[in-house]
Amino acid sequence: MIIEKYLTDHTSPEPEHLYRLWRAANMELLAGRMTSGHLQGRLLKMLVEMVRPRQVLEVGTFGGYSALCMAEGLADDDCRIVTFEIDDEMEDFARRWIESSPFGHRVQLIIGDGIKEAPRLGVTFDMAFLDGDKRTYVEAYEAILPIIRKGGFILADNTLWDGHVTDPAYDRDHQTLGIRRFNDHVAADPRTEQVMLPLRDGLTLIRVS
Repeated sequence: MIIEKYLTDHTSPEPEHLYRLWRAANMELLAGRMTSGHLQGRLLKMLVEMVRPRQVLEVGTFGGYSALCMAEGLADDDCRIVTFEIDDEMEDFARRWIESSPFGHRVQLIIGDGIKEAPRLGVTFDMAFLDGDKRTYVEAYEAILPIIRKGGFILADNTLWDGHVTDPAYDRDHQTLGIRRFNDHVAADPRTEQVMLPLRDGLTLIRVS
């Protein structure tokens, strides 16, 4: 925790709206810790500013924090984030915070299964953020890879899964097994190149070749 505070103290501050969203998520939602938070949120914004995407796909909205961070980094209002959330019980919370954000007009929230629905949009995306059900990460990856442009990026969250990926005690945990399967799948995929970062709960940057 000391090093985490040091990191955030030396990272640009999060906007007040996002700080209030983070607090609300941790107070109102059962799994509020799933919210990206300050450090990862600032990284997502900066990665968007570096890649300069016009179209960004997110699979797994949760409370909307990560979508709004990426929306903040977009070049202008002609760019957009399309974010899918499969849990309809999250809609009221996420939509409230997205619509009240200064960058919410850049975010299109869709309640549905992004694995099935995103390929049906007929859109080629420049970047994707994968943060949905860990048990189906491989399936999500295979579904969205064809709709990411060559040279585009997929960012996969939670790829260390609290260190469980290397802990034999979690050999029967389905979410851990899903992440392990995904990590091995991506590492062996000749269509992409990847770097796994030990940031927060693990973040893998994947470039489509």
